[in-house]
Amino acid sequence: MSVFQIAEYSNLTKEEKTMYDQSMKYKWDNENVMEYAVSTAKEQAMAEGLAEGEHKKALDIALKMKKEGFAIDQIAKFTDLSIKEIEQL
Repeated sequence: MSVFQIAEYSNLTKEEKTMYDQSMKYKWDNENVMEYAVSTAKEQAMAEGLAEGEHKKALDIALKMKKEGFAIDQIAKFTDLSIKEIEQL
């Protein structure tokens, strides 16, 4: 807060100060809610991206194992992929 803002605030009536304080609280609350929402969305997007990357890596490994002649049930055990997913490779 600048010196001018402090001077303006000190010239307000008690009712005006209360209204100003409430409006500032409302503004700060909204900013915090938006900041939290953005942060949560970023974290969720990162988690989804990591999960997608891990699934793609498992598919790549399963394909290599399938080409090497490993049994489908073994591939499923090592990659945590479903037998249906492995059969579709």
